Order: sequence, then C-alpha cells, then structure tokens
Amino acid sequence: MAMEDRSRTRVQTLYDACNEVFSSHKEQLPTFQQIHWLKTLVGSMEAVDVGIDEFGPGSPPSSPNRPKELISSQEVSKITYIHVHECDDFSMGVFCFPAGATFPLHDHPGMTVLSKLLYGSLYVKAYDWVKVEESNARMIGLAGTVMDGVMKSPCETSVLFPRSGGNIHSFTALTPCAILDVLSPPYSEELGRPSTYFLEYPIPSLPAGYVVLEERDLPEDLEVAGAPYLGPPVVTVEDDLS
Repeated sequence: MAMEDRSRTRVQTLYDACNEVFSSHKEQLPTFQQIHWLKTLVGSMEAVDVGIDEFGPGSPPSSPNRPKELISSQEVSKITYIHVHECDDFSMGVFCFPAGATFPLHDHPGMTVLSKLLYGSLYVKAYDWVKVEESNARMIGLAGTVMDGVMKSPCETSVLFPRSGGNIHSFTALTPCAILDVLSPPYSEELGRPSTYFLEYPIPSLPAGYVVLEERDLPEDLEVAGAPYLGPPVVTVEDDLS
C-alpha cells in the first residue's frame, strides 16, 4: 500500500489510491485495510480540494493548492453534480445541494461507496434490504432502517456495501451542503447497474424500523445540473500512457 506523497494534491492522492485498490486489483474484493485507507483519504478531503468554496466569494485562501477559480456554494441553486473522474472501475464526483433540496430514495447496486459530507448538514434516511422480490418487473421488498437522522459536517466518512451500510438512501439538505462520492464500480445501465428509485410504505404491523420499499419511475421533479470541475488537475493512468 503506497504512502501518501505530501507534494501531491489530496484529490490526486485519492485518485491514485482508488486506482490501486479498485483498478489494479479488480479481480479481488477490497480488504478491510484498503477500505480503511480509502476512508481515511476521503475523510481528509475538503471542499477546496475539489474546487468548491464553501464560504462564498472573498473567503481567504486555506491552502497553497487552492485553485484561483472556485464554484461558490452560495451560488448553487439546484442539485448539481461535479464530475471529477470516471473509469470502468470507479468514479469520483461531488453533489452540491442548496438548502431544502431533496434527492429521493435510490440505490447503489453491487457497489462499494465512500461518502464525505464536505460542509453543511443533511437529513438522511437509509435502508438495507431484508428481503426483496420482483413484482411485475419491479423491485419490492422489506427493508430495515440503517439511519434516520441528521448528518452535520464535520462528521465521519460513511462506507456502504452492496448489502449493508445503508445502500438505499435519500438526502434532504438542511443547509447548503456538498457530498464527495467515490463509487466502485460506477453506475452503468449497460452492465446492469442502473440507479433505481423507491417509494417507502411504513406498515403499522411491522416492527419499528422496518418499511416496505417499492421501485418507482424516475421522479419527474428530480433535476440534477452539471458543473465543471475546477479543482486541481487529476493525472490519470491514461494520461501517463499518452
């Protein structure tokens, strides 16, 4: 496992680590030590490391690697995704939320996901399947609650797995906020990893903490804008080979 080079940017260090864990050893599941390593690196990330100014225009530099141009958190008016990197084995990106925005219940099929709340606070509901079936080609099943509460930065990096950790979750921004996500492998309709959305149905006869989830169509009111990545450049394996 490579040691961190302090002369590199944090986002480059994170990319290199993800490439080592998810691409160089793609035939093997990540070990506990590798996940802990990635969790530590994700946990060290700050908004400025991915080109976002969480405090608004005019805030003083916090790092010698601070980009000259930043996306201001105060100017995000709708859910916005900043694409940092994606390859066949993993993706890195940031979701920015204005206060009051909700990202509905969705899943991460077959994925390992590391998430860091870079700033702000969120109301989170998260579930894992207890039993799931197909009904009329749609998923429906019993799910158990993993989290139903508020996350406020700074907080611990979260890790979820295909069958544990809160693989199905929703977010409501209580303040302007941003989440850095590392997904492995990334979403892919072609490879059977679509993003699926769900409705939840509390059933009075069920024990506390359990709900029925049913697949739904893509919510018509869900709008995600794109924004350019303005953080430090990420040198990829493909760049090195070119």
